[in-house]
Order: sequence, then C-alpha cells, then structure tokens
Amino acid sequence: MRNGETKKPVLAVLAAGMGSRYGGLKQMDSLGKQGEVLLDYSVFDALRSGFGKIVFIIRHDIEKEFEARVLARFRGAVDYELAYQDMDSLIPSGAYAEAKKAGRTKPWGTAHALLCAQEKIDAPFAVINADDFYGRDAFTAIGGFLSKPDLKDGVIIPYSLKKTLSPKGTVTRGICVIRDGNLVSIDELTSIAREESGVFNTASDGTKRFLPDDTPVSMNCWGFPLSVFTDLSRYVSDFLAVSVKELKSECYLPMFADWLVKNNLLTIKAVNAESEWFGVTYQEDRTFAVNRIAELTARGAYPAALWT
Repeated sequence: MRNGETKKPVLAVLAAGMGSRYGGLKQMDSLGKQGEVLLDYSVFDALRSGFGKIVFIIRHDIEKEFEARVLARFRGAVDYELAYQDMDSLIPSGAYAEAKKAGRTKPWGTAHALLCAQEKIDAPFAVINADDFYGRDAFTAIGGFLSKPDLKDGVIIPYSLKKTLSPKGTVTRGICVIRDGNLVSIDELTSIAREESGVFNTASDGTKRFLPDDTPVSMNCWGFPLSVFTDLSRYVSDFLAVSVKELKSECYLPMFADWLVKNNLLTIKAVNAESEWFGVTYQEDRTFAVNRIAELTARGAYPAALWT
C-alpha cells in the first residue's frame, strides 16, 4: 500500500453458527453447481465491490471441514484469514468455569464472534452472516461507505421484513427504527412468522406483536470503523457479567448496535441498497436457494464457476 492510500475495507464473515434449526452446518451446505455455499457469493460480490481481505470467523471443531468444503476453492483467488470463536474464547477463566458448571455448551453469539476477530481486522470493515445471500448492490453500497476517508460512522443495510421470512417456521430479526437516515433503535425479536392476519412476533409469554410487511430489519449486514472494537469489548464484558450462567443467552450484534446508538457512542447510517436477500434457516428453504442461485447464474449475474 502506498503512503496516503486508504486500506481496502475488510469483510468479516460470521461462520461459527451451530445450525440447530437447519439440522446441520448450513454455512457449509453446497448450493451451487460447483459446490459453492452461500458465502461464496458474498465473497465474490464483496471483492467486486472493492473489499480486500476476508476474515472467516469459525469454531475450531469445524476447521477441517471448513477448509475442505469452503476454503479449498479460495486458495490463490482470495486473501483471507481465519479467526476462531469457541465457548472459552476471550472469556475470563472464572466466568468460563461458571458457564460450564451451569451446563452451557455453545459460544456467546454474534457480538462475541466479532470481538474474536479483532486482531485480524486492520481496516474499516463489514460484518455479514455466512448463511445469508445479500446481493451485489448491498456490497457496493457498504463498500463505498467504508471507503470514505476519516470514517467515523457505522452503517447498516436494512431489508424489508416481508422479504426475509421463511414459509417453514419462525425467524429471528432485528426490528429497526430509522429516522432521517439514521438507526435510532433495534429490537431483536426471536419468533417472527406470517400468520393468516399478518406478520407477528410471539413472545415467550404468548404475547403477539404485529409487524408491518415493510418494517426495516437487520440481517446482520453492518459496517463499522475500527474504533468500534473498544466499545465492543466493553459491551461483551458487561454482557458476561450478568449472563454467564444462562444456558442459552447470546450477545447479539444488533443489540450491540442498539446500545451504541442509544448511548451516543456511534452514529449508524441506514443505506437502502434495494438488494435481494434469501437464506437457509430451515432445510425446506434450501430448494429455493438452489433454484435462485441457478437462475442468477443463468442470467449472467455470476459465472458458472466463481473461482476458476
């Protein structure tokens, strides 16, 4: 890099998920004709949109399979590094012992995963899920935003709720309030589904909350300046202080973003990219994803073989 040049933005890919509703490791399920998984298309779009290095956040126990089924295609074509999120990653020994004693068996969620990648990220960066398709327009928008000199703000690419539902079951979505182009708040709802009279979230006590179809939601397509890691470290530490004994509690990235804006620590801009989204929450979603990728490839949006 020449003096005065800005580093290309980094893409961090959250690929350590357990896939409990999918019934397997959906981040490594082959959906393209050459064995591509969904993150192949995100990486391809990111590189076309000005991103440089890719950081994949995985668990140690899936490393060999991830190497064989995903990374083998990238060698020589993609500049990437691995970061690791395990249950004991960056967790104080005392807190880890308490969690184990309480019976916890899984890592601590997407905010914790991002913190685990801090040492690998050396430029403004985007964060995405490995098992979602975001569309090239999303990467073009977020890459352009992150390439601004003296970047101080964050960014979210929101999607309309109606475009992110699964016909096969409930989904988790970050419900956004956006005002004057800025994210004002975000509420992580974990049981959203379409019913006969509309879309509702059903709380644990059975209470239902109606959600309009055009509600903007987070699909974990974020962009941040490097300075955000100071606040992220504090947020994860505070979360663990109160939640370490809870078996299923997770430190969600959208809730971190909500905390940032409500405490005036970071302005997060909402940039509408009009991108298509689809994902594989359930096995039944797989057929649509396979067919849609085939359609996009047939019309020339992607080459038949991405990395050759």
